[in-house]
Amino acid sequence: MRRIVALVAAAMFVCAVAAASAQERTPAPQASRRPAATPMPSSPPSPVPPAAAAPPGTVREPRGRETAMPDAVTHHTVVVGGRTLAYTARAGTIPLRNAAGDETAQVFSVAYTLDGTDRRSRPVTFVWNGGPGSSTMWLHMASYGPVRVAIPSNATPPAPGTPYAANPDTLLDLTDLVFIDAVGTGYSRIVGKGTPSMFFGIDEDADAFDNFIREWTTRNDRWGSPKFLFGESYGTTRAADVVDRLQGHGMAIDGVVLLSSVLDFNVIDNGGGPGEDYGYVAFLPTEAAVAWYHHAIPGNPPDLASFVAQARAFAQGPYAAALQRGDELDAASRRAIAIRIHDFIGLDPRYIERANLRVDPSRFEHELLAARGITTGRLDGRYEGPTADRTADATRYDPTSDSALTDAIVSGFSAYLRDDLDYHADRPYLGTNYPVVGAHWNQRLRNSILTANVAGHLRTALIENPYLRVFSANGYYDLATPFFGTEYTLGHLQLPSTLRSHIEYGFYPSGHMVYLNDEARRSFKADLVRFYSEATAR
Repeated sequence: MRRIVALVAAAMFVCAVAAASAQERTPAPQASRRPAATPMPSSPPSPVPPAAAAPPGTVREPRGRETAMPDAVTHHTVVVGGRTLAYTARAGTIPLRNAAGDETAQVFSVAYTLDGTDRRSRPVTFVWNGGPGSSTMWLHMASYGPVRVAIPSNATPPAPGTPYAANPDTLLDLTDLVFIDAVGTGYSRIVGKGTPSMFFGIDEDADAFDNFIREWTTRNDRWGSPKFLFGESYGTTRAADVVDRLQGHGMAIDGVVLLSSVLDFNVIDNGGGPGEDYGYVAFLPTEAAVAWYHHAIPGNPPDLASFVAQARAFAQGPYAAALQRGDELDAASRRAIAIRIHDFIGLDPRYIERANLRVDPSRFEHELLAARGITTGRLDGRYEGPTADRTADATRYDPTSDSALTDAIVSGFSAYLRDDLDYHADRPYLGTNYPVVGAHWNQRLRNSILTANVAGHLRTALIENPYLRVFSANGYYDLATPFFGTEYTLGHLQLPSTLRSHIEYGFYPSGHMVYLNDEARRSFKADLVRFYSEATAR
């Protein structure tokens, strides 16, 4: 009935890149580091069936037992706002177990905790990317971790060997951070009696994160801390599901940060068949923003926010009404709407008419700058690349997620793990693992035959916890998860009036990965400082 969630995600968002390990390069870190403490061992290993082959890099013990690497604990400093922060980093795995106590997976995370703070009042934020099939290295190394790869802010690819350095925009001055890799990505893996069907699915994945967070909180004595979840892309799907599960298990959450959201997959899927038009309405304001950025519309109004507001009004008004009329829309009205669409997204009105007023995002990316032989980015419409096939009717690749960006993040993170965090795994870090995870992914929610929609989980969490707050961060140029679709979904949760103000929005001049633009990243952080303050005020 719909495209499989894993394939949608792999093609549309979460840095859909050719994942693999990249050759490590020597970084140029600027954060200072103090002598490392003695690594603490992880939990005892569990039995593995004799017939099971150990994953690459596993340390074998007698009688078929396997052990995880011990945690690596190191100490560092970073300067934020003129203040030197001393913090501890712990890289390692926590096992997940089945009802019988058998180990089924080892989940890798890196936790950063500010030294000398009171655990009862210090917030902790659990952070992840999405995919499904993506590790969390993108958020870890390009947004608000204590170090950051120096990705250019002007939508150009980073040079090979781009170094990482101390990140003055880190959130460590605000909250402790726990970056978590989903099972099957990074160094998180299925072991023992685990199987793909236990982890590769919407509910199964959320169960694993729910279990990990409660286990991590218990081990680190953080039940009294204010707690936040921070998900990007499919990670927002996960966050909406996980917050409901955690609260059902007695762990109240103070805030959820949704970056580039997809809660209802109907909003982003234009392939459902005739009559399912809302995706076109949801994408039009983003297409307008991208056309504005590339000066491809008549007159190019000076103010982006005002222009986008006009595009929203047109999309949900005359445009939606025209699509609703379907085959009954007369020729004169069709031409008039095509001209109005042209005024917002810059494409030839004749092309828009041939597309039956329904311009798929991939065709928009291909067509907007086609006369110059240029394709715009999907994850970030600011990016440009040469059109791979000028005779095609849609784009064949995404200039945002080219190999240069992948190399910068993968090689930087691999070096950082070893050189700064002293975590020396003898197997490659899986930045993404879309083919394996996607091949097994269960895209159906429990007891549902409908397209994935976890908005109801978020609604339940908000209603059952009147202190919970949600911040929705959106890039204007994100052609993977359109901001107007997110507004529609969050605006239709049917919340009581007393709770509607608990959902806040931020809109930034960037794409899916808002943090790739320096201005957007800093504006986003300023909004998060205010949001965390509101969410923890009692």
